[in-house]
Amino acid sequence: MSLTPPTFSLPGPLRRPPAARLARALLVAAAALLVAAPASRAEPTPGAAPETRDAAAETRNAAIVRAAFEAWRKGGNVFAELLAPDFVWIIHGSSSVAGTYRGMDDFVGRASSPLTSRLTGPVVPEVRHIWASGDRVIVRFDGSATTTSGAPYRNQFVWIFRMKDGAAVEVEAFLDLVAYDRVVANNAPRAQ
Repeated sequence: MSLTPPTFSLPGPLRRPPAARLARALLVAAAALLVAAPASRAEPTPGAAPETRDAAAETRNAAIVRAAFEAWRKGGNVFAELLAPDFVWIIHGSSSVAGTYRGMDDFVGRASSPLTSRLTGPVVPEVRHIWASGDRVIVRFDGSATTTSGAPYRNQFVWIFRMKDGAAVEVEAFLDLVAYDRVVANNAPRAQ
C-alpha cells in the first residue's frame, strides 16, 4: 500500500497573485464606500429640504478628474491640475509614508518626492475606471515607471477625491505601500 499525501487546490481567488488580490480588495472597498456614503450622512434637520443628488455635478467632477489624469498621462502634473491649494491627502496603510498631508509642500516633500526622486521619469497612469457619487470621485488606476537602478516600478491605486468648486479638497489614497517602500529603500535619488 502506497501512502500518497493528499493534494488540494486553492480556491480561485487565493491563486491570484498578491497584487491582483490587493487590487480586488481595493475595488471592493471603494465600491463599499460608494454604497455606504449616502447612508452614513447625518440625518437632515427637521423641516429642511431633503438632500438631492446633483447628477450634473457628479458628471462635471468625473470629467475634471478624467481630464487631469489624461493630462498626467501626457506628461502634465496631475496635482497642479486637480488639487485645491489647501487640500488634505491621506495615505492609508501601515508604512512610514502612510499618514495625513496638508498642502502641496507637505505632500510633495514627505510623500511624493521620496518616490519620484528614485524614478527616471514620472509615473504613467493607466486609468481602469472612474466612478462619481455626490461630491466624491473614485479612480482605480495602475501606474508604472522605471527606477533609477533600471528596475520596473508598478503599482495599483485607488484614489478617492472629495471635490468642491471644481478642485479636490481631500484625497484618500490606497496603494501597495510595500512596492513604494521597496523603491525608496533600494534606489538612489536622481542627481538634482
